[in-house]
Amino acid sequence: MPEETKLYDLAELFKVFGDSTRIRILFVLSEEEVCVCGLAEKLNMTQSAISHQLKILKQNKLIKSRREGKSIYYSLADSHVRAILAQGMEHIEEEAP
Repeated sequence: MPEETKLYDLAELFKVFGDSTRIRILFVLSEEEVCVCGLAEKLNMTQSAISHQLKILKQNKLIKSRREGKSIYYSLADSHVRAILAQGMEHIEEEAP
């Protein structure tokens, strides 16, 4: 059994995946690097709402950012995030025995 602190951290990570807006953002970022304005347009949301969710995703090391001039572009932090999304989709699409 992992240490209690590790279990807590894992539970906190899964809480981040518990919001459909954040999941939608992650799916967009799994396809391409996008700025806040691009995410807002694709998801039909305000830039403010997107920025709030991006902050949470970044704090939890699920996304990364890079600056280009005045724009900041976001992408998935690493292949683990893509794998978590893919395995989650595989699980929910699985037919019950």
